[in-house]
Amino acid sequence: MDKYRVKPGTRVRLKDCDPDDTDGYKKGDGISKKIEKTELAVNQLQELLYAEHKHGLLIVLQAMDTAGKDGTISHVFDTMNPQGVRVASFKAPTPEELSHDFLWRIHEQTPSKGEVVIFNRSHYEDVLVVRVHNLVPKAVWKRRYAIINNFERALADEGTTILKFFLHISQDEQKKRLQERLDDPTKHWKFNPSDLAERKLWPDYMQAYEDSISATSTPWAPWYIVPSNKKWYRNLVVASTLEKSLKALNMHYPEPVDDLSKVVIE
Repeated sequence: MDKYRVKPGTRVRLKDCDPDDTDGYKKGDGISKKIEKTELAVNQLQELLYAEHKHGLLIVLQAMDTAGKDGTISHVFDTMNPQGVRVASFKAPTPEELSHDFLWRIHEQTPSKGEVVIFNRSHYEDVLVVRVHNLVPKAVWKRRYAIINNFERALADEGTTILKFFLHISQDEQKKRLQERLDDPTKHWKFNPSDLAERKLWPDYMQAYEDSISATSTPWAPWYIVPSNKKWYRNLVVASTLEKSLKALNMHYPEPVDDLSKVVIE
């Protein structure tokens, strides 16, 4: 899945990234079993991460509305051991949070050793929403790219693996999914009229995402642009990337403190 990884220094053009791409896979080609096998491997690696207690794993999910942040969490992470995984969601900052630097509320949510933390939206809102809505001057949000890179570098240097996923859908696909929420009474709770206002700002958000991803995809905290019009393929890409990244940590179960070879249970 390295084809979706943004190399450092690359200038991202989202119009060149096909949200319908499935890399030749088709939904009926045993793909469900492949996803299940990959997710099982990820779960086993998460147990090893928890047991070894040397690394943390931070997953950043960013996307336009309806792109599937919640769905990705539900499908890819649902069978993980809840002792070692949690989700942190970031809404509009509170007055207290606004009185501190923009990373203040973020840092306390980062993973401890042995833990997986999923950011459902993240510190990147402070170079996306604040930019699109002109909440801070350009000079402020632009310098935050370097601050974010340094922040993530510090986390990585202390043992945190960082994977950042932009779930990429088309504007037409978003329209379809919003309409589905309107048509299905059981999904009305998901529909927010403010989503329509944000939808009108689509070009501004695409530009903000392009600039942010281009400026902050680093060797220690890479971005992946995940084609997400097909939900099953989105899940496969995320799960496969997790599996490869966790395997690369070369983890081992810790040795017992005492010699267990002579232990007899009566």
